Amino acid sequence: MMHGPPRAVEYAAPSTRSSPRHGGFVRRVRALVVKESREVLRDPSSIAIGIVLPLLLILLFGYGLSLDVKDVPVAVVMADASPDAMELAAGFRLSPYFQTRIVPTMQEAEELLREKVVQGIVRLGLDFTWREQAGGATVQILVNGTDANQARIIQAFAQGAVAEWYARQAGEGRAHSGAGPVMVQSQLWFNEANDSRYFLVPGLIVLVMTLIGALLTAMVMSREWERGTLEALFVTPVRPGEILLGKMIPYFVLGLIGLVLCLLAARFLFHVPFRGSLALLVGVSMLYLSVALSIGLLISSAVKSQFVASQMAMLVTFLPAVMLSGFLFDLRSMPAFVRGISYLLPARYYVTLLQTIFLAGDVWSVVIPNTAILAGMAGLLLALTRATTRKRLA
Repeated sequence: MMHGPPRAVEYAAPSTRSSPRHGGFVRRVRALVVKESREVLRDPSSIAIGIVLPLLLILLFGYGLSLDVKDVPVAVVMADASPDAMELAAGFRLSPYFQTRIVPTMQEAEELLREKVVQGIVRLGLDFTWREQAGGATVQILVNGTDANQARIIQAFAQGAVAEWYARQAGEGRAHSGAGPVMVQSQLWFNEANDSRYFLVPGLIVLVMTLIGALLTAMVMSREWERGTLEALFVTPVRPGEILLGKMIPYFVLGLIGLVLCLLAARFLFHVPFRGSLALLVGVSMLYLSVALSIGLLISSAVKSQFVASQMAMLVTFLPAVMLSGFLFDLRSMPAFVRGISYLLPARYYVTLLQTIFLAGDVWSVVIPNTAILAGMAGLLLALTRATTRKRLA
């Protein structure tokens, strides 16, 4: 039985503000981190992308992929069987860069080149010895130009083999008077072994950080949308920034694990020289990982489908990191328009930092501007991600 006039009853919604004294922020973020960490451990795809795939990439790029040219099959046309010509041909046979095949005629060598049995032809004419004694001998080098980059490398190695032969002639006092070739003495800095793994392995870290940072986090929020668990999270007192932080931390740790695997492989498997500061390398890697995580969360916040989010992440982050970062291809050889686009990619600056720190050391004139650009990108992307994340269903 009610006595007196009815009174209005007000229900207060749970406060979204907690007293710092009770550590509400820390508790909420810790709970979200634990929740997301369990999701990662229960999801085989996350483990595969975060741990297994980096290991496969390390083995593939370190052992399977090489930009060095070795054991190139070449045909040496020996029309002149003089001792000097035989010695020059022996220089090609003993070189680790060539697999030499001696043929008597130019017609046979051309046929082998067309059939791709050989990749180049070294032709010593009938008058090679006479011209060499007169000081005007020539060696014709023909290279299969289907792969222009490989052709330039083969041409340079062949010219080097000829130059070595002439240097031996001169050193033994057997070089004839006349206009001999100019001998060039070259020296490589920062990669004395001339091994492509020395810059492929540091570049591999970019791919690992991009995969873990962007691809995995691109599916975090979209996965929650598809499963319908994000609505339950919206009715809790957690703030959008806390949601993002709780989802970033587990993948940040996963990215650092991938970084450690790459560094151990570079040091103990491939013996890549490391001339810079480890602390600086870890610092710029954490900065790039923050950029990649922000891009993934930004995509995940805007797209509610895991499939679409993963495709967008591949298109926006991974493929540009491979093609337009300078990891595999020289940016200076690209058209100006494409080169201009590369300045918008964080992977470009991270590749420059990694190759410099690994092979050249702490070159601050390179480190400072590239690090500053990455820091600016990280701040901008984190702000955009926070602005696009709202506790709403629409």
